[in-house]
Amino acid sequence: MFDCLFKSNKNLPIGLDIGHSQIKMIQLSGRDGVFGVEAAEELALDRTLEFNGPEWRQKVIEAIGTMYRNGGFTGSQVISCLPSDLLKIKSLRLETGDLDRIDSVIRDEVAQRFELDADQDEIRYMVAGNVYQGESIKNEVIFFGISREHLAGHIELLEEAHLTPVSIDTVPCALFRSFRNTLRRREDQELVSVFVDLGARYTTVVIGKGQEIVFVKQIPIAGDQLNEQVASSLGINLDEAAQLRQRMHDTNPDRIAPETRRAVVDAMTNSIENLAHEISLCFKYYAVTFRGQRPAEAVFAGGEAYESALMDSLRRHLGVKIQIAEPLRGYDLTRANFNRRRNPQMCEWATAIGLVLKGIQMDTTRKQAVMAGSV
Repeated sequence: MFDCLFKSNKNLPIGLDIGHSQIKMIQLSGRDGVFGVEAAEELALDRTLEFNGPEWRQKVIEAIGTMYRNGGFTGSQVISCLPSDLLKIKSLRLETGDLDRIDSVIRDEVAQRFELDADQDEIRYMVAGNVYQGESIKNEVIFFGISREHLAGHIELLEEAHLTPVSIDTVPCALFRSFRNTLRRREDQELVSVFVDLGARYTTVVIGKGQEIVFVKQIPIAGDQLNEQVASSLGINLDEAAQLRQRMHDTNPDRIAPETRRAVVDAMTNSIENLAHEISLCFKYYAVTFRGQRPAEAVFAGGEAYESALMDSLRRHLGVKIQIAEPLRGYDLTRANFNRRRNPQMCEWATAIGLVLKGIQMDTTRKQAVMAGSV
């Protein structure tokens, strides 16, 4: 969404997903009409470091350098997404039905509500569509905003890692883009799709109609909260809790005593139930606001999508088909060093793939502009 000038380069930009517990880097290439993964790396971050603090930033810069060297990446161009902690996202219902006035309303009224300066900070929005409120018709708008200071800090981090940012995106947009190619058939234009990213600090819910986003919500219930509850209940530290949970949902788990497994699930129950309830409210909001069809399934991505206790609870609460994302399905993975034994669906790569696809989209637009100018 926050685009910089895209410069011509034979290499596709690197997709860089800097999360709270993991960093992922991926680079694609196109050969004979098939996209393949040329390089991919991921590294864990120290969960105890203060997010966006000096030590955290230095560790991120060092990790990016290590991943770049080990993964065989080429070029310096990168597309990254803004951290959810620093980004303000809100669905708003505006009185005006005049699309030309929405921009001024966003700048003059909404920005102040979120303590942003319309002249200094970065503000974007997308019109989700007309909604009925009683007998009147209003516009549903999804607002995105970030302070200029935080945006500059993010770009500075990338540059200190010797990367050249060509675009800065958001998690919801990258997530939706990673699956949008499957929604191109004519019969899919009215299809309601739901994509959910289960991250470390936030769960991001994106609802789309056809190829357009109509609803976004960030829910502050995610993996870190589950780890904290397990750590507190079992008397262990956060890293030990995260490792224990990882072993529980590995494809080939270590032997874990039944009583330990039960204690872990019990510790997470309240947060899991609360999260499932919040996601179900997103479904209800969409149905009431847009008076549209209820989605038939929800696709889940992110590292926490392998948590069986969480997914079982979601199935009970949502009443729709639950599907684990496979964002790399159809890509040639023979040149990348992927270890698929733990999580064969690789759903944790959805956001990173969405970032790379933005680079492809930008490159296509640039080439079309060049061709149009030569006619």
